[in-house]
Amino acid sequence: MPAPHRTSRPSTQDVPTQVRQVARALDETYADLIDVSDFANHSVDSRVSNFRSRALAAHAVRIVTGWSPSDAALTVIDGGADQGIDAIAVDHDRKHVYLVQSKWSNKGNATAKLPVIHGLFAGLRLIDSEQFAQFNPRGRLLAEQAKQLMVSGTVPVTQVIVLMGTDPLSAELNQALVNGEGEFNHHGDRLDHKVILAREIYALVRDDIADEPIDLEADLSPWFKLPNLYESYQGVVSADQVASWAQAGNGLFARNIRNPLGLTSINNELVTTLVEEPNHFWYFNNGITVLCESLEATHRQIGVPERYPLNLKIHGASVVNGAQTVRSIADAVAKGSNDAYAADVGIRVIVTGGATEFAKQATRATNRQNSVEARDFIALDPVQAALIEEMEAEFGLIYGVRRGELEPMQDAGCSVVEAACALACAHPGSQYAARIASNLDILWERGGQGVYDALFRPQPSVFLLWNAVRVLRAVRAGLAELRKNYSGRAAAAVEHGTYLIAHLVFRQLRDADEANGTIEEPDPMLAWAENAIQQVPELLARTVPALVMTMDAIGERSRIQYLCADAGSVRALVTDVLDTLDSGATSSSELPDKYRNRPTKERKRRRPNAVHVIVGQGALKDEAPMFLHTYIEPERKALEPWLAANELRARAKWVNHHTKPLLWAADGNRYSPSGLIARMWELAGWEERPVSNQGTARWVTEDGETLVDLARRLLEDVEGEGVGEPETS
Repeated sequence: MPAPHRTSRPSTQDVPTQVRQVARALDETYADLIDVSDFANHSVDSRVSNFRSRALAAHAVRIVTGWSPSDAALTVIDGGADQGIDAIAVDHDRKHVYLVQSKWSNKGNATAKLPVIHGLFAGLRLIDSEQFAQFNPRGRLLAEQAKQLMVSGTVPVTQVIVLMGTDPLSAELNQALVNGEGEFNHHGDRLDHKVILAREIYALVRDDIADEPIDLEADLSPWFKLPNLYESYQGVVSADQVASWAQAGNGLFARNIRNPLGLTSINNELVTTLVEEPNHFWYFNNGITVLCESLEATHRQIGVPERYPLNLKIHGASVVNGAQTVRSIADAVAKGSNDAYAADVGIRVIVTGGATEFAKQATRATNRQNSVEARDFIALDPVQAALIEEMEAEFGLIYGVRRGELEPMQDAGCSVVEAACALACAHPGSQYAARIASNLDILWERGGQGVYDALFRPQPSVFLLWNAVRVLRAVRAGLAELRKNYSGRAAAAVEHGTYLIAHLVFRQLRDADEANGTIEEPDPMLAWAENAIQQVPELLARTVPALVMTMDAIGERSRIQYLCADAGSVRALVTDVLDTLDSGATSSSELPDKYRNRPTKERKRRRPNAVHVIVGQGALKDEAPMFLHTYIEPERKALEPWLAANELRARAKWVNHHTKPLLWAADGNRYSPSGLIARMWELAGWEERPVSNQGTARWVTEDGETLVDLARRLLEDVEGEGVGEPETS
């Protein structure tokens, strides 16, 4: 029976972080493994509590045995006729028997009482005297197996008491354990006990989240060893070996400041060299640097080992420089080029062991091939590593930090860029929303005046982070709808004032009734965010007109873009807008008619090409990620299976080129927006596809803005001078 997942909700102020995260882990890990059908007629709270208590017993078995969740779950006998034992683990490999008693507490204050200790000993006596029939069916089978192992030799037995609490056993309980063990240890120490508390329970939860160490194998020829502070080897490996490493996935780049960036101009050149001139690859490439925890070096000749290939088995490996090289080699080999297999690749392997600070220094120092951005280095910040774990532990969500990671789908998590923007808007100080209005690179500036430390020092609560992201998304969606109703300065305020408007929304939400808690309060049910999102449309409907009227009061010729990006101006705007909102209702009906959107037929007919506008304004950086946006239902249905077969088909990179600005991730070729859509329709086999399409309306930026909307916004930077709609072809 599936576990009753997240249905019991004690007061969040009373639930410590570790308990919340352990509860979630137990619910998800053992949902289909632990049976609670005997509590079907009980209350929801009772079912949840009993499920977690049984799951905790299985969790304790994993701690002492190292078994898988499914194997550990098979040891649980809790229920009728369990004879005081919640789980019996018979470890034949290590010749050890464990008898487990578990106590769960939603508040993290579980304690053991004397009857628990007495119950364990009573159950052990039944096993020792072979009175198996008194156990329930599963308990009977496991008790028999335990007895068989116990009489096979001097097999130790450990009584395990696992408590979702922090207090150690009292002196009385410890004495009861010692007294009981004396009964069984007349002929040697066979029986002992182990107490597992919240800290050890939580540690296994975090270990489950952490990536598994990655092992690699490499044959170096030629090679040499550096007898320095850190054991190191340098040499040459074949490209086919490197291609096999890519099968380990992005975990191979866990210590790198970014994941492979996919299709970039530099990476495409690497692939081209591998396919067309593999003999030149070693000369044109800086190679790969691998840090590892340990390695085993096998020499093929003892006398002069350097004359023969060296085999390295590399344990706990991470590619800290050369992620793009690894990915490019894998891509070239995937193209079926036999020549690429034989290309030589330079490699360095450094054994760092536990020297984490040295590993960070090596990572920073070796990244020099593709351009390194300030954002890349925050991947080394322990705060970001902690947030990755917290997002997974609290919500089961992805938090993408390294550049080159695929952006999580909205319901699957968020990136550090989106999180930083949301935190900047949610910050009580308006200056951060102003500073990111014109350039997001400011997010990664460090130091006393930097935005990064203001947002991530001290480490923000994941509830604050995720709630802020969800509200910012709601604001963006709401503004996209409102934008259709406005023109001139009102439209410019929506376009350039996204972060300012979001900050105003957050200020109003913070000032509102706190019946549902606050934005940073631990709230596993995310009630605050749900309530806030429902308020966003109404808040926007009042806030945008108030902002436009406040801007007009400064002067109708004032530059909207400047007002939204200047910290001093924003500070005054926020104060005045909030005063305006406090003084009475505002709505779009109070705006002058000149700010109402004119019908399409009234617009001027000049139609500059959207791509030309974007390239001419330099609005997108080279290699900016682009995403497919299918908005017509027949098209969506026709392409859905084809897109699902390869996620790269819905992705591209921007290239500042007037005719072919999209570098398609699926094949590495450049296309016009409409040309790429037509090609995709053809490959997907959509027989009813139209003759033509509006490609710029089908490709969106990281901000969710279509190319045609981006071009329209750029044109309207002249603020109401009416230069017409951009062409969408």
